[in-house]
Amino acid sequence: MVDDVLKPIHGGADGGPDPLHDFSTNANALGPNPVILEYLRRADPSRYPDPLYRRTHRLLAEAHGVPETHVAVGTGTSELIHRLARWSYLRGPILLLKPTFSEYARSARALDLPLWEAKSPEEFLRLLPRSSLAFLCVPNNPTGEVYPFLEEAAERAGGALVLDLAYYPLLETPIPLPQRAWRLYSPNKAHGLTGVRAGYLLAPLDLTFFRHLAPSWPVSVYGEALLLGHLDPRAQAWLEETKGELLRLRRLLAQGLRELGLTVREGPANFLLVRVGRATEVATRLRERGIRVRDATSFGLPEWLRLSAQREEAIEALLEALAEILAARV
Repeated sequence: MVDDVLKPIHGGADGGPDPLHDFSTNANALGPNPVILEYLRRADPSRYPDPLYRRTHRLLAEAHGVPETHVAVGTGTSELIHRLARWSYLRGPILLLKPTFSEYARSARALDLPLWEAKSPEEFLRLLPRSSLAFLCVPNNPTGEVYPFLEEAAERAGGALVLDLAYYPLLETPIPLPQRAWRLYSPNKAHGLTGVRAGYLLAPLDLTFFRHLAPSWPVSVYGEALLLGHLDPRAQAWLEETKGELLRLRRLLAQGLRELGLTVREGPANFLLVRVGRATEVATRLRERGIRVRDATSFGLPEWLRLSAQREEAIEALLEALAEILAARV
């Protein structure tokens, strides 16, 4: 039996019936991106991808202005995180700043590597020079924070400082990123296509050996289509157009939650945290009403739910259901 600490815990599918409204995933609720859908339709599933992904690596490198050898594609962010943990070049203590994405800790535990879970930015920066692999999510999941010490962290890093940029494209105002930091990209979230698994890593060194740590063909032709479509200026234009509406919906959600008397932690991305008391109980009651939310207990926040910006009809349904649940507990 798989140990519970190794089980992945994410938003999205939970094995139950499809919800009427899903606030558990932070993917772009206005997607899928129609430009990338066209790329997916043109993909030919009868052929193998290039096993070395030469064209994809080249185009990603050109888009980011880095050498082609400094790019590596993967099945998605989670696969790349685990591959980084397996790489002997970086093998050693893994550092993270709690609360954050569970996959960083899971990669360390799966390999029985030392795991350092800092509880404050000061502790994170103090441990950073002695870590082999450190992760920061920008903006952080689940809190939405954008840490102001990224440049300092990049300078202090003893090993690799990896910035997970899963929700960076959805920031209200993107921030500068330190050049020395490693970067993880998973475009499927910003484009509303989480069912297509693909991501890539940029590093300030040659990743040729790292590429070969993956099994053959880690990215399907559909994953390649997603990565290439992500580079299309038309796809980027669609993304920019949706950001304003997503941020309006996040503010609308936050306002409605505050009017219920709840404490809200609102960041600059498309999701927020709300304090509801016994989060697991509230999440279960909402699920019974066809609304899926992200119980933040697994992040070490047992009184909080993480909610993503959704369309207005979904927000109205959530607020109505929450009001009933909270009233019944009084």
